[in-house]
Amino acid sequence: MKEKWDERYSNEQYIYGVEPNVFFKEFLLKQTKKGKNLLPAEGEGRNAVFAAQQGFDVYAFDYSVEAKKKAEKLANLNHVTINYDVCNIEDFQSAEKFDYIGLFFVHLPEPFRTSFFRNLTNFLAKDGIIFGEVFSKEQINNQTGGPPSLSLLYSKAEIEEIFVNKPFDALLQIQTTLNEGLLHQGIASVIRFILV
Repeated sequence: MKEKWDERYSNEQYIYGVEPNVFFKEFLLKQTKKGKNLLPAEGEGRNAVFAAQQGFDVYAFDYSVEAKKKAEKLANLNHVTINYDVCNIEDFQSAEKFDYIGLFFVHLPEPFRTSFFRNLTNFLAKDGIIFGEVFSKEQINNQTGGPPSLSLLYSKAEIEEIFVNKPFDALLQIQTTLNEGLLHQGIASVIRFILV
């Protein structure tokens, strides 16, 4: 799997584009506190770079070396600094506490995804927020992005079960139009969530 993503990200073109995810952008622009922002499975860095441009301290990781190269290149082009590690998602550890953890299109198999997402709450600062956007199970009917497997897609009930001990400020399943590089294009079914 790692080789697949290294090959995908080795393309000169940014396959998910260089602009931040719309929900990510809208959420961050509403925040008055410019704290530490953790972005797991960040890929080519589009969200990390935007967060750094807005004054957040950005920490990101992915298991693709090629993703890190692309992210650091994008950061340099935009004259910002991001902290970006290469590690398997299950190996992530940090002494830092984060004010924001953004989960954007992080699609993992069960039961691993539940244990990983729940573990992330250990890295939240007091009053920290987890927020994100993922493809819903209805996305299986579209050809606009996301994994072609129902088991890797989400329902609202599954998101609620994963974060059963965290209160939700928002949990919405919506249809949106994606315009994110080559691989996220067109009408898509997504779930957006904010946990406080």
